[in-house]
Amino acid sequence: MPPLSLSILDQSTVAAGRGPQDAIQETLALARLADDLGYRRYWLAEHHNSAAHAGSAPEMLVAAIAATTRRIRIGTAGVMLPHYSALKVAEQFRVAEAIAPGRIDLGLGRAPGSDGRTAFALNPRANEAAEQFPMAVRDLMGWLGDGLIENHPFRSVTASPAVPTRPEVWILGSSDYGAQVAAYFGLPYCFAHFITEGAGAAEAMAVYREGFRPHADMPGRLAAPHGAIAVFALTADTEAEARRLFSSRALFRLRRDQGIFAPLPSVEEAEAYDYSDHERAHVERLAARALIGAPDQVKAKLEALAAETGAAEIAVLSPCHDPVARRRSVTLLAEAFGLVTASAPARAA
Repeated sequence: MPPLSLSILDQSTVAAGRGPQDAIQETLALARLADDLGYRRYWLAEHHNSAAHAGSAPEMLVAAIAATTRRIRIGTAGVMLPHYSALKVAEQFRVAEAIAPGRIDLGLGRAPGSDGRTAFALNPRANEAAEQFPMAVRDLMGWLGDGLIENHPFRSVTASPAVPTRPEVWILGSSDYGAQVAAYFGLPYCFAHFITEGAGAAEAMAVYREGFRPHADMPGRLAAPHGAIAVFALTADTEAEARRLFSSRALFRLRRDQGIFAPLPSVEEAEAYDYSDHERAHVERLAARALIGAPDQVKAKLEALAAETGAAEIAVLSPCHDPVARRRSVTLLAEAFGLVTASAPARAA
């Protein structure tokens, strides 16, 4: 069995006391570090109308990172396709391929990445577009090189620029719906474990594998299923320090579950927070399920989770109020998995 492939998912989380512009700059710096450390992919999330996340245009971050990295694959996790024209997305990612040929991933999602009102502000036909997600995927693949169906009204329209390479298209999801779409089209699939805290992960991956339709003869499609999971994981030099750092994430998640989408609090704010008994029980449940600890502990948990779900790849989400601690977590995890090589000297942030 091939070794587990390790990647990074970044939501450009806004930290309390710093602004969204800081979150974007921290994303750019972490991507360069991930490139040096040997991570497989660096994926950017899409969120709108949120004080918690600055990454509203992941395609722009893909372009910026593609221009400032050397070997890592860069992509989206994902572009929320119902907001946009499939032609426009195809053109954006053909431009990205021109910047970094053969290093671009295009992860597609159906969820709004926002509240319902914002979804309609982005696309007044939001409900209809969400229902037509499979057809939008079909059209996007057509404009990326497959060709549109015979009776398509825009069959004569070409997505430009006409570059020789094409992005690797993924389907993302937090239920078995995305798994079915990925299986139908013969595309790789990533389950958002960090959203569901693991609920339904093994089931969705099984649906994907069982329903997979091989497309060995088509460029951009797969001959066999290839699955990944995106997880929250955080490590530090000691388990105690990892748990201390996690306290801010726990409060952030508690607030999100309460409908409050605020910046990531500091550890000091989390430690000073006056939890009710109900809130404390909720946070304790989060901590019990979290993939946190010393590097070897987190590595073992990730490998066990991959074995349980049948995932060939894991994308790690590690929001941390302290950017230095976040970089340390990413570095320690790379070392634990043996990614770091002497041939890739680290650059300054």
